[in-house]
Amino acid sequence: MSEKKYNDYSQEEKQRLTQGIMSILDGWNISAEQTLAVLGLSGAGKKRHMQGYRMGDRAFPQTDELLIRIDHIIGIADALRTTFPFSDKMRLLWLRKPHRRFGKNTPLNVILTDDSPNGLLKVRMEVDCAYGYAISEAMRAQTP
Repeated sequence: MSEKKYNDYSQEEKQRLTQGIMSILDGWNISAEQTLAVLGLSGAGKKRHMQGYRMGDRAFPQTDELLIRIDHIIGIADALRTTFPFSDKMRLLWLRKPHRRFGKNTPLNVILTDDSPNGLLKVRMEVDCAYGYAISEAMRAQTP
C-alpha cells in the first residue's frame, strides 16, 4: 500500500492539519521566519499567512516534502510529550539546550540550519529512540 500524499487529503483535513502543526510550532516559541524555515517554506511562504494557518482558514502549500516535514514535527512533538509528560517547559528546554550528539548545537538549531528535512530527521531520531532504532535497522538491512 502506498503512503497517502498531501494532495489526497480534503481541504478541511489540510486546514486542520495546518492548524495542528502551527499549534506545535507555536509551542516551540519560534519566530515566524523560523516557523517558515522549519516547514521548508522560507522561499514560498509569507509571514502574513501565519495567522490564517493558525486559525485554520488557510492550508499549507501542497508539497510532498512538506508532508515529510509535518510527519517529523509530529514525531518530535509526540516523543517530547512522552519524555516530559508533565512539563511544557522541559520540552522547550530540551529543544533549546546544547546537545553533545549535535556537536553542542541545540536540537532547534539543527532543525533550522538544514534546508532539507534531514535536520528534523536527526532530531526525531535522537528524541524518539523507537523511531531511531527502526531507521537504523532499515539502514542495516540495506547494507550488503
